[in-house]
Amino acid sequence: MSDRVEQLLRQHGVQVTAQRLAVTRAVSSRPHATADVLTDEVRAVIGSISRQAVYDTLGVLVDKGLVRRIQPAGSPARYEDRVGDNHHHLICRTCDTMFDIDCAVGAVPCLTADDDHGFEIDEAEVIYWGRCPACRARTPADSRTGSRDQT
Repeated sequence: MSDRVEQLLRQHGVQVTAQRLAVTRAVSSRPHATADVLTDEVRAVIGSISRQAVYDTLGVLVDKGLVRRIQPAGSPARYEDRVGDNHHHLICRTCDTMFDIDCAVGAVPCLTADDDHGFEIDEAEVIYWGRCPACRARTPADSRTGSRDQT
C-alpha cells in the first residue's frame, strides 16, 4: 500500500513526506472522519504531528483532487478519499454516523439542473438526513430529539 500511496501523491505533484503519507492513509482507513479524528489517527501511527500540519496536508490533498471535503450543515468538515464520482451521503441526526449513498438515478443526473444560469456544473451535494437503526432502537419512534433537531 505504501508504494501505491507514494505513487499516487507523486502523480498529482504532491511532495511525499511521512506526514502526508500518514494523513492519506488515515483518510483512506477512516472515511468521513474529521480533522481532529485524523490527527489522533496519524499521531497513533507516526507519533508527533501538529493539528495544523494535518489541516495543511488535507488542504493540499483536497486541492489536488485526492480527497473530498464534506461539510454538512452544523457539522465540522469531514474527509474521504472517494473522489471522482457523484455519490451522496446519509447522516444520522442523533449520532452523526455517515454513509456513502450512490446516486439513485445514475452516474451524474444531479449535475443536470433545471436552469443552470449559465454555470458549468461539475458537482452536486445531496445529503440525506434521518436516524440510523441503532438510534431508532434506543428512542421511541415519536421522539425526534437529536443533535440536528434542537433549535
